[in-house]
Amino acid sequence: MPIRAAIETWLEAEREQLPLWLPVGLAGGVLVWFLLPGPPGWIAFLCASSAAALGGMAFGGRGRALRAVVWFGACLALGCALTWWRAERPAGPRLDRPTVVRFAGEIDRVEPLPARAAVRLTLRPAEAGLPRRVRVTVPQEDAPEGLVPGASVAIRARLMPPPSAAVPGAYDYAAVAWFRGIGAAGKALEPVRVIRPATRGGPARWLADARVRLSRHILASLPGPPGGVAVALATGDMGGVPFDDNDAFRRSGLAHLLSVSGLHLTAAVGAAMLLSLRLLALSRRVAIRLPVPLIAAATAALVGIAYTLMTGAEVPTVRSLVAALIVLAGTALSREALTLRLVATGALFCLLVWPEQAAGPSFQLSFAAILAIVAFHDLDGTRRWLSAREESGARRWARALAGLLATGLVVELALMPIALFHFHRAGFYGAAANIIAIPLTTFVIMPTEAAALLADLAGLGAPLWWIAGLAIRLLLGLAHHVSALPGASALVPTLSRAGFAAIVSGGLWLALWRTRVRLLGWAPIVAGLATMLANSPPDIVVTGDGRHVAVRTRDGGVALLRERTGEYLRSALSEVEGGEGDAALAIDDLPGARCGPDLCAVTIGGGKRTWRLLATRSHYPVDREAFAPACARADIVVSDRRLPGWCAPRWLKADATLLARTGGLAIRLVPPSIVTVAEGQSGKPWARTPPTPEQRDVVRR
Repeated sequence: MPIRAAIETWLEAEREQLPLWLPVGLAGGVLVWFLLPGPPGWIAFLCASSAAALGGMAFGGRGRALRAVVWFGACLALGCALTWWRAERPAGPRLDRPTVVRFAGEIDRVEPLPARAAVRLTLRPAEAGLPRRVRVTVPQEDAPEGLVPGASVAIRARLMPPPSAAVPGAYDYAAVAWFRGIGAAGKALEPVRVIRPATRGGPARWLADARVRLSRHILASLPGPPGGVAVALATGDMGGVPFDDNDAFRRSGLAHLLSVSGLHLTAAVGAAMLLSLRLLALSRRVAIRLPVPLIAAATAALVGIAYTLMTGAEVPTVRSLVAALIVLAGTALSREALTLRLVATGALFCLLVWPEQAAGPSFQLSFAAILAIVAFHDLDGTRRWLSAREESGARRWARALAGLLATGLVVELALMPIALFHFHRAGFYGAAANIIAIPLTTFVIMPTEAAALLADLAGLGAPLWWIAGLAIRLLLGLAHHVSALPGASALVPTLSRAGFAAIVSGGLWLALWRTRVRLLGWAPIVAGLATMLANSPPDIVVTGDGRHVAVRTRDGGVALLRERTGEYLRSALSEVEGGEGDAALAIDDLPGARCGPDLCAVTIGGGKRTWRLLATRSHYPVDREAFAPACARADIVVSDRRLPGWCAPRWLKADATLLARTGGLAIRLVPPSIVTVAEGQSGKPWARTPPTPEQRDVVRR
């Protein structure tokens, strides 16, 4: 058959690229598990992918096409099955409603939050009936000395189930907490009391204690926001970075500098290897008789492992360590240091160990960045452009700078759809800002901070801390300056899953193939971008507790029901709505709004008709004679309380009864439609109680 022969000819030309699709298949199975609504869908997908693999084997597996179907189908099934297995492992008691409880427990993890004047504890309660792990935030004044891993404490706290996404498309901590085995979160109501000090016996506890002491030492040596950034670089703890600085890093495209990952680990490993090579080369006998590259690679690996442990061994850091160790192994074996196969090997290992990470932004951003860099530099045109040649120093430096800028632009383009999907925000000056920020962080801040810590052993670190503080202030100034530029970042409404999948699939097709067939990847990318442009933001967003309502204004802004809305929630509502600014406008200021202390009524334009929204904003009872007619005139009523049956709006009554089962709502008025948080959690073990058939009918009307 001509078509089959053409496919076989193409795959024969791409035979070296075929193994690169194994982690793609594995990740695809993971994502399908998150997308499908429950066990029936998972079982059907496992049967379909397994049937495809077995069907390819039944036909003898002759030819590369059939063998590719076998392996890809097997990887899809394995990814889905692994994620299902991982989701069932943390199963245990989970708090189902808020409660105030006094209990004793052993500290598992300590996270200082200097920017919030608090300490976050992860505890293992001793009392039966409580989850196996709970996370409690303790105000700084209520946190005594001795809060270290391994210590037992007595605490009184208000605990609640791990919060789900406040609104559709926002961050869902419930899923993260489920895979971490955390069954409740809350805040301490009284000073914590240490009832048994920690026993210093295990290396894990020693490392955790060392992280806490190192963070305190850095903050004492470098107070204020620069100290918070320095702690983030040294220990991975971002609790000392103020909200406005964190937001500036995010808006300017520099947020990756605060999260210990590939960049920081590469800097530490690269510096260790370079220093080892230089020191070993000082001895002629050592350079001749010993395998210097192998020793240097082993030394760099030990430094990378130590840095990973000191920063808490979080999954993103461990993932970066695995990739670094693979690169070091290739270097020690005189192989090319960084290839697509090494990237695929690292991704495959991480997906087998932590399959659920494939659905998170950290995994996607880190591997998208490294894949974009390697694929771009693997192009023949890029190799010719950046290859060494006889030329003046000025031209060589100009070409290197142009290559760095081009690489930054490619990475920004690769990361943009992921940032749009998860954070609803895209930056435009990130590539230029990173040209300054990455060398400043890698070659100035981190080495100076490391030297200052070493010099502190002799009491001589003050001058180095001054230099590190100056460099960090320069980095902070850069982040704030770039974030304040017009058009520095743009908020867009939630990118649909179908559009995101199309863009990612097209990007992988472009990056992983070598022949001209790769150009077909532009088709799904264009289709995905078209869905993004056609996607309209919701007109009304309601949080899961019914307390907060955001309305999209005619000029693209966002108006809030309550003036007292926290910075995090303001940002989340603004991002989901795709509105510019900080969502500072109050609903009271909208034209035609009639608001009082207890009720607020506003008219919203939607297509050829107007919609009337009525929302409560106090806990005080409202007179029925005034409330019942207002409900009858309204199309939508939103309240954080349970409303009586006589409150009957024309279309939707989103009161506490409904929201307890649906979670937050995103409402579009043209055409009328509602998206709920519960829909995205459907069938998952951490999901809220599903809506009753009657409530589901109300939402779908």
